Amino acid sequence: MAVQIKRAYDPPAASDGYRVLVDGLWPRGVAKEKLKVAAWLRDISPSAELRQWYGHQPEKWKGFRTRYRRELGRSPRKELVDTLAARARKEQVTLVCGARDAEHSNAAVIAELIREQLEAR
Repeated sequence: MAVQIKRAYDPPAASDGYRVLVDGLWPRGVAKEKLKVAAWLRDISPSAELRQWYGHQPEKWKGFRTRYRRELGRSPRKELVDTLAARARKEQVTLVCGARDAEHSNAAVIAELIREQLEAR
């Protein structure tokens, strides 16, 4: 199947399949019922130190991506990525994040790793 990214503030769609929140913090102002996620994987989110360092500053994206990929390669994050990749082989997976710029978010890095696993098979 596939993996996609959606902002928490975008309306859910039937085509989203398995929706999972991948942020460490719940998105501001979004009710649980409205977000419609099957799971909230807090442990897959970047470390507090990395998140604070990045601060969603575009000029730090490259460094954030490199450092976060390193974090995602270690337990428990690695197992969570592997689980999402296995699910994406069977059904649509939508990674939900609260970032304004979803293409430069932790969800984008997770999606990249999942796609790499799907292509390797």
